[in-house]
Amino acid sequence: MPNRLAHETSPYLLQHADNPVDWWPWSAEAFEEARRSGKPVLLSVGYSSCHWCHVMAHESFEDQATADYLNEHFVSVKVDREERPDVDAVYMEAVQAATGQGGWPMTVFLTPDAEPFYFGTYFPPEPRSGMPSFRDVLEGVRAAWTDRRDEVSEVAGKITRDLAEREIQYGGTEAPGEEEQARALLGLTREYDAQRGGFGGAPKFPPSMALEFLLRHGARTGAEGALQMAQDTCERMARGGIYDQLGGGFARYSVDREWVVPHFEKMLYDNALLCRVYAHLWRATGSELAKRVALETADFMVRELRTNEGGFASALDADSDDGTGTGKHVEGAYYVWTPAQLAEVLGAEDAELAAHYFGVTVEGTFEEGASVLQLPQREGVFDAEKVASVKARLLDARRERPAPGRDDKVVAAWNGLAIAALAETGAYFERPDLVDAALAAADLLVRVHLDDRAQLARTSKDGKVGPNAGVLEDYADVAEGFLALASVTGEGVWLEFAGFLLDHVLVRFVDAESGALFDTASDAEQLIRRPQDPTDNAVPSGWTAAAGALLGYAAQTGAEPHRAAAERALGVVKALGPRVPRFIGWGLAVAEALLDGPREVAVVGPELGDPATTVLHRTALLATAPGAVVAVGIVGSDELPLLAGRPLVGGEPTAYVCRNFTCDAPTTDPERLRVALGG
Repeated sequence: MPNRLAHETSPYLLQHADNPVDWWPWSAEAFEEARRSGKPVLLSVGYSSCHWCHVMAHESFEDQATADYLNEHFVSVKVDREERPDVDAVYMEAVQAATGQGGWPMTVFLTPDAEPFYFGTYFPPEPRSGMPSFRDVLEGVRAAWTDRRDEVSEVAGKITRDLAEREIQYGGTEAPGEEEQARALLGLTREYDAQRGGFGGAPKFPPSMALEFLLRHGARTGAEGALQMAQDTCERMARGGIYDQLGGGFARYSVDREWVVPHFEKMLYDNALLCRVYAHLWRATGSELAKRVALETADFMVRELRTNEGGFASALDADSDDGTGTGKHVEGAYYVWTPAQLAEVLGAEDAELAAHYFGVTVEGTFEEGASVLQLPQREGVFDAEKVASVKARLLDARRERPAPGRDDKVVAAWNGLAIAALAETGAYFERPDLVDAALAAADLLVRVHLDDRAQLARTSKDGKVGPNAGVLEDYADVAEGFLALASVTGEGVWLEFAGFLLDHVLVRFVDAESGALFDTASDAEQLIRRPQDPTDNAVPSGWTAAAGALLGYAAQTGAEPHRAAAERALGVVKALGPRVPRFIGWGLAVAEALLDGPREVAVVGPELGDPATTVLHRTALLATAPGAVVAVGIVGSDELPLLAGRPLVGGEPTAYVCRNFTCDAPTTDPERLRVALGG
């Protein structure tokens, strides 16, 4: 019989709806039940494409004996970290403070007042590799709760007080200058893996936001080393197994330093961020590889992640049915190949070519003799038509395999990132279908996620809005997507919606005294600590994303409060950029835009669709000037503020470029516009 999760919108929670565990969703009612029954709370946090979350669910939460013990002695609460990033952040901070490490599944034991007192991540069903069994942990916690309640309560209270007293070293309200940006670049250079691209050792994550900083810094200063690091890293990733050589799109990370073997889950946010990085790399260098990867990644998102309602699903699982008929799910089963499988699909001769081209070996690069496809050959000539035929046939054959599961929930923040990427990629490569996909996702966010006060819901599924309020990254990333749409389409409504969202940021998320930002709104559910994290990890932090969106909006509108808030928020980048540049990459990228102005470009023409206006608009969009904003419209239009008072010159379509309250002479010449924008 289904438990209380059966009515949730989160696919991850729905995966647990048939568990024998009597799960509760995170709710006031769950903690009321804990107080009423005198039981401690087991908080289990995970997400749908998390491999070890699935393993622990199968081993423990589907086991009747374990479930019976949990149901008798605990109130069990299941949380999707992607749906409640605030809950995840607060308790992950506690786990990391107590154990020195964290991860998912996250297992935390709480008092009925939600105060944590015992922590862990994955626990096996039997003792293993120095880890106690999950049952041993449950029995130990129950004994402590029953026999030493006062001691447990004291520990929980101390942990909670320690968390509440933690303060971010904010570093003041002054944005970074040339010196801090140069020191950040030096820090990245020291951590750069010159042999393999990227930063640090294994596991190796795609450094999307650091790459954006490198591209912007190179464009602004002419630093060739910054551009070279970005270009080499992008090439190594695109040639590696972390990139899907058949279907496009990137996996979450590489387990090795060489980008060969990925952790196979594919996340919307990674692909949105990387699509934009490769599009910007092409814009800076003209690289054909960058163009191909940007378009293939955009096409992957539209083909495999778009939902029926026009939004984008969160992720594809790492695991899938291995196709043996046993129902066994294996990581990477959908993506890897053996020489025999190549021969079965392609025949002996083409299989030999494919093995050479994609680096498939008899020994294998993954498990059990299978290989992850990569492009190891930097030299040699391959017949392009033959390679295209091989790829098409392998992709057709792969489609016959059992596909990985898809997490269909639409997360506002990640859709905002996808909207920005698809709008820009569509505009750069003259693919209006990609811009249309961005518009459809934006329309869904407005129709379903925004209420009549322009407050944003975090998630939806199947067109039904989820119960959880948007957090700072939702407001910031959706505003970023809407600003990109405004620049690409010239439609003022997207700038207007971005303004509504950013007004909420100023009122509900910014500390009025310090300019610091909080991850949750002032009127959000009160947890044991109000989460606040300025560091960029898998995605831009809400803090740095807000700084970027506020700055872009201010450039489009002249709104001084928004610019002032962006500058104050960048104080944390001044503090952290020189010390930990890998973990504040988007903040550094935003700081580059501030140092460059950012530039404001207005393009006016005599009528909609005028070819010469389109050329000027495209020239403006292809400018590498960091954070430049673009407004396009017909002369006399009030669609966008930057168009006001901009006449045609000699009756011809005209571009105006301004920054820091100073404007260049207007021009009708695309080449002069390109030079004025740093081209």
